[in-house]
Amino acid sequence: MNATPKIPVPVNEPVLSYAPGTSERLELKKALKDLSSHHVEIPLVIGGKEVRTGKTVDAVMPHCHHHVLAKVHQAGPAEVQAAIKAAREAWHDWSTWDLEPRAAVFLKAADLLATRYRPMVNAATMLGQSKTAHQAEIDAACELIDFFRFNLHFAERLYAEQPISAPGTWNYLEYRPLEGFVYAITPFNFTSIGGNLPTSPAIMGNTVVWKPAATAVFSNYFILKLLEEAGLPPGVINFVPGPAVQVSDGVLLDRSLAGIHFTGSTEVFQTLWRRVGECLSSYAGYPRLVGETGGKDFILAHASADADALATAIVRGAYEYQGQKCSAASRAYVPATLWPKVRDRVLAMLAEVKMGDPADFRNFMGAVIDRKAFDKIREYLEAAKHAPGVKILAGGGTNDTDGYFIEPTLIQTDDPTYRTMCEEIFGPVLSLYVYPESHWAETLRLVDQTSPYALTGAIFAQDRRAVEDGQRALRFAAGNFYVNDKPTGAVVGQQPFGGARASGTNDKAGSLLNLIRWVSPRSVKENFVPPRSFTYPFMAEP
Repeated sequence: MNATPKIPVPVNEPVLSYAPGTSERLELKKALKDLSSHHVEIPLVIGGKEVRTGKTVDAVMPHCHHHVLAKVHQAGPAEVQAAIKAAREAWHDWSTWDLEPRAAVFLKAADLLATRYRPMVNAATMLGQSKTAHQAEIDAACELIDFFRFNLHFAERLYAEQPISAPGTWNYLEYRPLEGFVYAITPFNFTSIGGNLPTSPAIMGNTVVWKPAATAVFSNYFILKLLEEAGLPPGVINFVPGPAVQVSDGVLLDRSLAGIHFTGSTEVFQTLWRRVGECLSSYAGYPRLVGETGGKDFILAHASADADALATAIVRGAYEYQGQKCSAASRAYVPATLWPKVRDRVLAMLAEVKMGDPADFRNFMGAVIDRKAFDKIREYLEAAKHAPGVKILAGGGTNDTDGYFIEPTLIQTDDPTYRTMCEEIFGPVLSLYVYPESHWAETLRLVDQTSPYALTGAIFAQDRRAVEDGQRALRFAAGNFYVNDKPTGAVVGQQPFGGARASGTNDKAGSLLNLIRWVSPRSVKENFVPPRSFTYPFMAEP
């Protein structure tokens, strides 16, 4: 092809409103009705072929846990090995494709998701992960569309990064895919992460074994079907739902493991890292380990903060999607002089919050993801009800009769080291400490040192000196830092996402930095006029 095609310049996908009377609202309501009215059978997909093992688990609605959405076939050791084999075989072809034909697959996927697949994937996310229409739209539609389009743009930029050449020579870098396959382990809370973790390595020419979270497999399966319709060749991404330990045991022992792309708990990622270290001498190369894990994300208010903006950030940052975002605010620090106004505003907002079935668009919140999450969060709440120096100002109630519902809960504690201020809860629970206004410097140190995590954080202040104080003191406390904004809602291409410390490797999903991890560059030098003698000028007689 005598052309150098350019990847279309990406722009962020517009967020649809789903307001009454809009066409998107009608389409989404229809998709919700269609998907909830019948069971889906979800197979494994290995080498482009559907595999049914006969061993199934139910995918249910978190907000109506007796309602089965799908029967999901589970991988065993044989299927894991088949997926690895399929990925290795597909690698021989896919790894040789130029960027342009690979890009065509994912550009088509983005356009399909922006149009025909949009209501289906959003509805699947709402039903299977208990997200509201808005939360599903910004996640399953907009963010994943952005991942597809922006990652291709970043890949083009990366490939364009080339060395200089001296006279008579030509130097260039070849950005090879990794030699082997990538293991993608995706979480329940974002459909977009479910789509991005296997596709970002695939965009760079890698093949993938994808283990989706059991509680998100319903929406993730539609993403796989989307990719197939977009033209993704068989075996490039192999879809292997199943018991996490069993799937990982097979993958981590394989010599061809070239990388792990992970989002989930810190404990699981550390276990994977240790397992890889134990097997290091058996791999063909050093596997790339890329992980985004937990967080204990903060909102810190200075005395100069706008109380209304702060209160809104607390409610949206802590309680949207039931606090089940890695970036969700789970601890807050407010000066005593500002607290009464902020407290009254937050409590007034929480009194208006409705919780229930996301198909009822009046609801702001749905249910937490499953029984395990429900029981864990309820234990924290029950302990807080009896702890000295701890007050539950709002919420604290739970109900699992029909769905796994946890009320949006605001805890005030006199002890800034109380467990709910320090431990990751991953639910609609915000713990708050009121500090003396004069203790600003001490509070900055407290925020930095309280948690082992460093994912997101926000500071609210109108005083610019206070903002600068926070920027410096909390430089390493958050990989995504917000000034006068809630600590959630990173947008691809605008706020590359990831944290350090116990929150992960900070490889910034939604940026060129992440894609660098999925290539193994080769430096090539061609000499047009090679020397014909071994001698150098300095060797000549004077």
